[in-house]
Amino acid sequence: MKTNKKLYVSLLLGLLSFPFLSAQYGYGYGNGYGYGRQRNAMPQVTETPKEPENLTAEQIVDAEMPAISEKLELNAFEEAVLSSTLKKYLQERIEMQILKLPPEKMREGFERITKQQDEELKAGLPIEKYEAFVALQENGFKKVKDKKKRKKKKSNN
Repeated sequence: MKTNKKLYVSLLLGLLSFPFLSAQYGYGYGNGYGYGRQRNAMPQVTETPKEPENLTAEQIVDAEMPAISEKLELNAFEEAVLSSTLKKYLQERIEMQILKLPPEKMREGFERITKQQDEELKAGLPIEKYEAFVALQENGFKKVKDKKKRKKKKSNN
């Protein structure tokens, strides 16, 4: 009786441990010689993340102009003036970054470029559109967009 009991316990233990053993040695899946998880002979090449392409001033402005034009409600002439001015001065800013000047020279250059851009925009745009553009630059696009939505909601009610 004791031997039968030992036989049943060992048989039961063997059957219950079979899934664990097959998981360890890969039994039944035909993946090699049965010694655990097999690795691929070919090394896996990890793709190096590509650096984002440096966009030109024209590409950057062209990408942003539809949103700016919509938010400021510009006509074709005002849009052309704003676009050409932004392209011109953005190109100057990019050129300054390429030169990698000392920080104080960069700051002075950026301030000069910003001042010239503001003067040209004041001359080319109506004053209310210029002020709206300045507010758009200072606050970012999101806040101006939210204000427009609020105005639309108020006018609908």
